[in-house]
Amino acid sequence: MHKEYIKNDFNFWRYLINFWSVLFFVFIILDFFQKNAYGELLNVLSAIYISALAIYVSNKEFERWYDKHYSRHPGEIFVIIWSILILVLFSLSFIFNEEYKMPTSVISSYIAVLTILAVTRKSKELYLVRHQNKSKGKK
Repeated sequence: MHKEYIKNDFNFWRYLINFWSVLFFVFIILDFFQKNAYGELLNVLSAIYISALAIYVSNKEFERWYDKHYSRHPGEIFVIIWSILILVLFSLSFIFNEEYKMPTSVISSYIAVLTILAVTRKSKELYLVRHQNKSKGKK
């Protein structure tokens, strides 16, 4: 596969982050049912997941700022999925008095996802302001 195609193909990066997301979510759920049996693996998956997400989002934002990226795939979906997952696990743990402790890598990943969303939302707002100001200046 040609390097430029991979570098600028957002479908490739979106599929990659979706793969790591699903894998990470599956192991988070398995870890809950196996009472913290996958802590070390979750540490590794967390690092890979957040790194891949940061690369994907950064690439997307740089392309947006250079007017080369226009598609919309809202990050709010990731935050909603993460929030539901965290709330369900906390609730189930509380309801059934399970001997489960939410791994810090999972909480850190959730915080990172929230942070990435906040930064990208602000970047989009600033981009729109800049774009509108450029449009007004041309008229």
